[in-house]
Amino acid sequence: EKQKGQVMGIKYNETTKEYEVRYSQRHPLTGVPYSLKRLHIKSKSEANRVYAKLIATVSERLKKAVIPPWEIVLESYLQSLELEDLMNSTRYGRRKILEKYTLERWRGKTCDSITTQDIHDILRTDLSENAEAHKKHFVKCLKGAFQFAVEKGYINRNPTPLLKFKVADKIKSVLTEEQIITLLRRAQELDWPWYPHYAMALYTGMRNGELYALTFDKVNLDLRQILVNSSWSSKDGFKSTKSGDDRIVEIPKPLLPVLTELKLKSLGDNFVLPRLGKWDKGDQARELRFFLKSVGLPEIRFHDLRASWATLLLGKGVAPSKVMSMGGWKDMDTMMIYMRKAGIDIKNSTSVLDSMSTHGVSEAQVIEIRGKV
Repeated sequence: EKQKGQVMGIKYNETTKEYEVRYSQRHPLTGVPYSLKRLHIKSKSEANRVYAKLIATVSERLKKAVIPPWEIVLESYLQSLELEDLMNSTRYGRRKILEKYTLERWRGKTCDSITTQDIHDILRTDLSENAEAHKKHFVKCLKGAFQFAVEKGYINRNPTPLLKFKVADKIKSVLTEEQIITLLRRAQELDWPWYPHYAMALYTGMRNGELYALTFDKVNLDLRQILVNSSWSSKDGFKSTKSGDDRIVEIPKPLLPVLTELKLKSLGDNFVLPRLGKWDKGDQARELRFFLKSVGLPEIRFHDLRASWATLLLGKGVAPSKVMSMGGWKDMDTMMIYMRKAGIDIKNSTSVLDSMSTHGVSEAQVIEIRGKV
């Protein structure tokens, strides 16, 4: 049955003794016609086959005009992120992961033809060896892209599956108090250029980007306080802290002479820590691993200096709420990782067994009883 906006037909040309086939249909929204025709067709049966192909071709073109292919939707979504209040690193991360896993796989497919099973296929194949956290991030980014398509009217529902990922509760690698003292002492003895950076990280728990952005006007030696309200990254430059909140960190007494010396050597430079070429390039973790290996200490990441600070404070009885406040953590889930590493979550949990003491039984009696068993 002929639908509204369609022009169709197979016509026999008496002059050429050939068939002419054409099919036209208007865009349902713009009214612009999409037309195709074929000439010089020798037989009626061939004309019927050509006519069927024209219908399919026009329909596909109309569909793509109304529902764009995935690569167009994806690029439009990524461009829309420029209008949102996001870090450049966040935008870059979303673009990188979505283009990597979906762009070529779904290129040319209209977004309404992408199914939940298609997404499961990517998770099962391309991301099968990736960590659960990486899979979770991919699904989160993909959900945002499809939600954009829903809001644009390209699709009626978001095909992103509702999945639960068991993100491993990996305890951070940390240095013990003795190892921290060894690290700082050896770095100072060897006049290692990174000594003040390690001291600041281990005594304040500040993140690498926060240390890079720290200026002397945020340091109050009299009150022994540091205002942490900015950070730095290679993609965003200077920005607010990771949580977006300002916080105050107490300066431990052993750090005071370090900061005083840095101030005397600053020669008017407002940045607290010396600018190192390898720090500018983001090589702080590689430099730390090299130094730790050279002095016989466990190799950890630069970020793990912050974890070492947290577990050391917790282990010495500092309230988790205070550590969270100074460290800039917002959720207790993250803090629980450090609490478990420091053994705070199980401390005194065996006190209920204190009444089961074998006090008064000699060691010889215990050995004799064991022997009879």
